Amino acid sequence: MDAVVQWVRTTWTKRSRGGAEATRRNAVPVSFVLPERAVPFVQEIKMSEAVGFEPREELTRPPYRSDVRLQLVTGQLQVELLASAWGAPRRHRRPPAVRLARGEWLRWHINYRFAGMNGGATFYRLDTLNLAHGAVPADTILGEPPRFIDERAHIW
Repeated sequence: MDAVVQWVRTTWTKRSRGGAEATRRNAVPVSFVLPERAVPFVQEIKMSEAVGFEPREELTRPPYRSDVRLQLVTGQLQVELLASAWGAPRRHRRPPAVRLARGEWLRWHINYRFAGMNGGATFYRLDTLNLAHGAVPADTILGEPPRFIDERAHIW
């Protein structure tokens, strides 16, 4: 399947929920320039409070992570983001899968609160999926997405 997948994952604790640290966290990008690489590929960029929200990049080849389901349906790429089973809040009503024609792309936001993990600490995560069907120019996903799904919820 010809897909360009970019995950941008931002992780923080209660320390970055308000004030100057929250301002810093909210200023991190939700997309980055794509690498010059043959399709298909997965680019994962992680930013965390622990490292001052500095981006850490990892490039891999498919198979894709278990948090996105891709299927080719009548020439279009069907994309379904799978919510984490461990994060709160539970999302009982989810958006349907999205179909992309070759050259189209989408951005999908979803956030979580994880309690009792990593030694019992609570942490929060915003996942942004930027995904294109087929090869696209490196700066494509820096702009406003033609398809945008926002599943961000209040994560107290």
